[in-house]
Amino acid sequence: MSKTYLDLDVYSAARQRMERVFDDFRHVYVAFSAGKDSGAMLNLALEVARERGRLPLDVLILDLEAQYQHTADYIRRVADHPDVHLYWCCLPIHLRNAVSQIQPHWVCWHPDEKDRWVRAMPQHPRVIADESFFPFFRRGMEFEEFVPAFGEWYSQQHGFDRCACLVGIRSAESLNRYRTIKSETKTRWQDLGWTTLTTDHVYNCYPLYDWTVEDIWTANGRFGWDYNRIYDLMHLAGVSIHEMRLCQPFGDDQRQGLWLFKILEPETWSKLVNRVAGANFGNRHVEEIGNVLGNIRVRLPEGYTWKRYAKFLLATMPPYLAEHYRKKIAKFLKVWRKDIRAHKYPGVERIYDAADPRIEAARKVPSWRRICKVLLKNDYWCKGLSFSQTTREMDRQLALITKYLDL
Repeated sequence: MSKTYLDLDVYSAARQRMERVFDDFRHVYVAFSAGKDSGAMLNLALEVARERGRLPLDVLILDLEAQYQHTADYIRRVADHPDVHLYWCCLPIHLRNAVSQIQPHWVCWHPDEKDRWVRAMPQHPRVIADESFFPFFRRGMEFEEFVPAFGEWYSQQHGFDRCACLVGIRSAESLNRYRTIKSETKTRWQDLGWTTLTTDHVYNCYPLYDWTVEDIWTANGRFGWDYNRIYDLMHLAGVSIHEMRLCQPFGDDQRQGLWLFKILEPETWSKLVNRVAGANFGNRHVEEIGNVLGNIRVRLPEGYTWKRYAKFLLATMPPYLAEHYRKKIAKFLKVWRKDIRAHKYPGVERIYDAADPRIEAARKVPSWRRICKVLLKNDYWCKGLSFSQTTREMDRQLALITKYLDL
């Protein structure tokens, strides 16, 4: 889809959007991750809030424990900023671990694992570590559950008034982020395409949606904005500015950057290996082609069909994980059998053991090889089978895990 260019630079356009947010909403907070995009957005929001007499600026950070020390240092600088009122949340959140089948999830800041924490609990008056602080919080809550629940709680503190949450995502960063901005079905604030209603009282606003990564670093350099210094080390390690990512390191996509911890912060890396199962395994094998993590060319063991191999892989998994995958696979097969009977995909006659790899990659044909790749990749949400992660799905999986494990 073609873009419409305006006779305006992205900084000026973002300032206009930010000014509109502060003019239209009496209560505004920043969703801050300590990454490059949310950092630039925070600095821009502080400029506008200062001009509008709206200081201190409310800022939310969900600290996930297994972070670079440079990230922790940056968060502390933000917490000490005189114009910032920080909600520094260090709570036991349920997180994905894509580098282990034995421990496919872990809980950051779990009080029973204090002796293995990657970092000591930050000592700062802005830190929220008390699990009873938020009435909506429960131990093991998902990140994706916490964020909207915080928004509603924040609105409640202001009499359930309409609130704006500033989110630093850019549409150029990924297809999913582009679709978040472009979606025509979302409810917007006064038909502004860079806003979306996320809960009953909170609108997400994306003032930097049209920035490129070059724009982020140009702004940091030109205006002398503070940022997370781990990016300097990433640059020295030869990482392109387009490949620099800052997330909890064990997610399905984020595991690609595990190797950087060992290079950039060796002490942090040694603690990560002790903290989360599979960290060193992921570091060694995540880039390999083949069966270790299901990357690109997966080989079928001699004497096996793909269907038999899938059943073998399931039999080697922990019980709760195997049950999770079996339910997903059964649903995948049921949907495809229904579509085949309805002739929805001409030429597709059955569930194949293996089909044309290009058609499989396009997800236009069902096969047991597709299922094997999901199992080998430890693709917990089964995105390779066209499933997605939803709040309902997260509730179901948490119930399944606690059925076998005492969280």
